[in-house]
Amino acid sequence: MKHLAAFEGAVEEIRSEGRYRVFIDLKRYRGQFPKASVRHDDGREQDVVVWCSNDYLGMGQDPDVIQSMHEAIDAFGAGSGGTRNISGTTRYHVDLERELASLHGKEAALLFTSGYVSNDATLSTLAKIMPNLIIYSDELNHASMIEGIKRANCAKRIFRHNDIGHLRALLENDPPEAPKVIAFESVYSMDGDVAPMEAICDVAEAFDAITYLDEVHAVGMYGHEGAGVAQRDNVMHRIDICEGTLAKAFGVMGGYIASRAAVIDAIRSMAPGFIFSTSTCPVLAAGALTSIRKLRGEAGQELRRQHQAKAELLRQKLIAARLPVMMSDTHIVPLLVGDPERCKALSDTLLFDFGIYVQPINYPTVPKGTERLRFTPSPHHTEAMMDELVAALLAIWAQLGLKRAA
Repeated sequence: MKHLAAFEGAVEEIRSEGRYRVFIDLKRYRGQFPKASVRHDDGREQDVVVWCSNDYLGMGQDPDVIQSMHEAIDAFGAGSGGTRNISGTTRYHVDLERELASLHGKEAALLFTSGYVSNDATLSTLAKIMPNLIIYSDELNHASMIEGIKRANCAKRIFRHNDIGHLRALLENDPPEAPKVIAFESVYSMDGDVAPMEAICDVAEAFDAITYLDEVHAVGMYGHEGAGVAQRDNVMHRIDICEGTLAKAFGVMGGYIASRAAVIDAIRSMAPGFIFSTSTCPVLAAGALTSIRKLRGEAGQELRRQHQAKAELLRQKLIAARLPVMMSDTHIVPLLVGDPERCKALSDTLLFDFGIYVQPINYPTVPKGTERLRFTPSPHHTEAMMDELVAALLAIWAQLGLKRAA
């Protein structure tokens, strides 16, 4: 193959920086989340406890969700058979979009094949709809948001993370008549902090800007129905476009946006990422529909209560052990390591020696020097699992010469 050396060189550079990604071959056991087994390169199987899953509530293992997916595949078959426009719209797609619109208190919703695609396709299409658009983006926004904004090929402004003063200053410097979109997240998953949502909405109203909110790390987990932080903070009615995922707390796969009917109609009619993609498999839509309905009720409220309690319990155990926890008020529990090679070594030793699986988070996902382990405790992690985790961390921390918290 021509130019093979360029590919080999690119990979070698990544390896030399200590940020080469290794995919862990997992086998999950139905009904036993967060327990699983890892298959190593030599074929050996090892039992592990998973501490880094985005299936935050374990809904991917929920019996009702699984049953609904069995029923859907028996009734509809495997795939959707086409794009949404060409034979790929089923009752499950229609019902799921209606449920999502209801969840977020919006007129309509639109399904995508992933949360990445929903951000990329929607943000890149907004500039086609609104000439001379300016997009204001939080500096820590998801890669999918950044990519969508780049592909919009319109003016963009990057405001400092959660800095309302900086956002306001940028808006003040731009023409009042230009259409504006403020794009931000609710829960920022690498640090676990939350956007000052009411203040952002105040600024948006003052400058007649559209609010675009990414709730992927919050849907299912916050608010009385699990609609996210916007519901919890009573600002849902002030959010113009809400984007979410079906692949985290809802436990399945896919992405979506919810908004006014005219907005949804324009995006579905103009976004190539939606128009030319085969639609979500009916079995996935069926599972997501059941998951959302369950999490909107009393069962969801109890899961959310347990989830927050477990996250806080792990956080307090790590603090008590004088490990450098990066503090947050959410379900994300990051542990600062600050070095890519030792972060990888820490993760490897936890896996191979202790049967604890947590993926190292290195550059470019986080800035260099802030490498970390990111724990996502679920309602199904026990206190005994937490104690085993803390003991293992303390043993390896000393071996690697890492600093403890004061």
